[in-house]
Amino acid sequence: MKRQLPEEIETPRLLLSAPVADDAGRIFSAYAQDQEVCLYMTWKPHESEATVCEFVQDCIHDWVSGSRFAYIIRYRDSNLLIGMLDARVQEDVVDIGYVLARQHWGAGLMPEAIQGLAVAALSNQNINRIQATRHVDNNASQRALEKSGFIQEGRLARHLIHPNISPEPGPCYMYSRFD
Repeated sequence: MKRQLPEEIETPRLLLSAPVADDAGRIFSAYAQDQEVCLYMTWKPHESEATVCEFVQDCIHDWVSGSRFAYIIRYRDSNLLIGMLDARVQEDVVDIGYVLARQHWGAGLMPEAIQGLAVAALSNQNINRIQATRHVDNNASQRALEKSGFIQEGRLARHLIHPNISPEPGPCYMYSRFD
């Protein structure tokens, strides 16, 4: 499959790029074990760096196959790893998910990263839509999406399992942007 998203995306403060194996320890330390960060994720907090290593290897493989593009989010000036923005390409749609280390919340970084990815994705003539879902209680995610130009399309009942909240599928809101 031909890659539909760029290898790197630069924003005023951030650099988004493919992960490398050495990122696993930084991912684990920055956010992957933090229960508060993981509350609305579709995965439980990692208990060891080894499980993050497996995840990073999967991300690298998916980059090669072109099915998924997990971007590491770093500060441009310091190269400090602060989060991840995951883009799954399904024909002409890009579905995103994201996570940001807690100490960087509230600084407008995730809207900046999402905006950068949205502009890059929608500049590709083969991409018609970029979308994201958020748990109905995740108001910070709502703000990040809306600041990035996404609009809420509707509520999805029993859509995703958020294992840190419930073992049952829970409700989400769907957001999209299609400039």
